[in-house]
Amino acid sequence: MIFLSLPFFVKFCMITHMAIDWTKIFKQYKGLWVALKDDEKTVIASGKTAKEAWEKALSRGYKKPILTRMPDELVTYVGFGL
Repeated sequence: MIFLSLPFFVKFCMITHMAIDWTKIFKQYKGLWVALKDDEKTVIASGKTAKEAWEKALSRGYKKPILTRMPDELVTYVGFGL
């Protein structure tokens, strides 16, 4: 078992697990599927369906884009549901 010092672990978590701000992407692509680069910030393609976004990204030379759908509206959610 490998033990990491607490300062290293905290620094590692802060660097590798930072939240990504998709506010600008959301504003431009509301309700659409988007294909993103590995950086999870750069939009490669978009479409009304996941298949459409995927095929556009493939045609632009990206073999494994990250697909996600931007919601129609942002809804605040706090807590968890049962």
